[in-house]
Amino acid sequence: MDPQTVHPTEHPAEYLAVDELTFEVRRSPRRKTLGITLDRGGELIISAPPETAGTQLAEFVREKRFWLYTKMAEQETRNRTPDAKEFVTGEGFLYLGRSYRLLLVDAQATPLKLEAGRFRLLRPLAAEGREQFVRWYTEHARRWLQRRVKDWAARMGVEPKGVEVRDLGFRWGSCGRGGNLNFHWATILLPCSIVDYVIVHELTHLVEPNHTPAFWRRLGRALPEYEQRKTWLAEHGGRHVVL
Repeated sequence: MDPQTVHPTEHPAEYLAVDELTFEVRRSPRRKTLGITLDRGGELIISAPPETAGTQLAEFVREKRFWLYTKMAEQETRNRTPDAKEFVTGEGFLYLGRSYRLLLVDAQATPLKLEAGRFRLLRPLAAEGREQFVRWYTEHARRWLQRRVKDWAARMGVEPKGVEVRDLGFRWGSCGRGGNLNFHWATILLPCSIVDYVIVHELTHLVEPNHTPAFWRRLGRALPEYEQRKTWLAEHGGRHVVL
């Protein structure tokens, strides 16, 4: 669908329609770069310098589509997700798409571990349970993702410089200018097949920096069914970050 700039007669605002998405365009002479905002009410806003063409705005939107759909899904999920996790015996916590029950214990060698199908957390550390889980997820994600990235990189004929795991806010992954791949620690909560999509997505950026048709063709050659995984991530990914 071609992008269309729409000026409703009943409202002075400018709108941009790109495929199934509609943005309010806010232009300002103080603005030097393009930016997209998803406000609390779910409205999409694109900020731009005064003379930016509609085609340039549409291209920017398509480049940001992966990030945008993820952020939209996360906002929707936050509006309907249950309360944050309680660090009590019986609470469920995800790891690679599976839920494991928590057991508070009085003694063990490490603060938190996954053993015999249960997460085991030292009872005195329950008050800082989130920090313990984020630390555990980060450590395990780093090791697991390094191995997985290495396998996919060999298949795709690319060579990332390194793999880092940290809190990336609304992004699941990013590809740095130097060839480093970054992943959100919560990636390790997703099912393996979805993590593979995130990995392949970022590895493709080593060759194709932007979300052009060439990018999606290359990604599709490595992962032919990527559309289903991309859709699943947009619709369900946000709920995996609740902690």
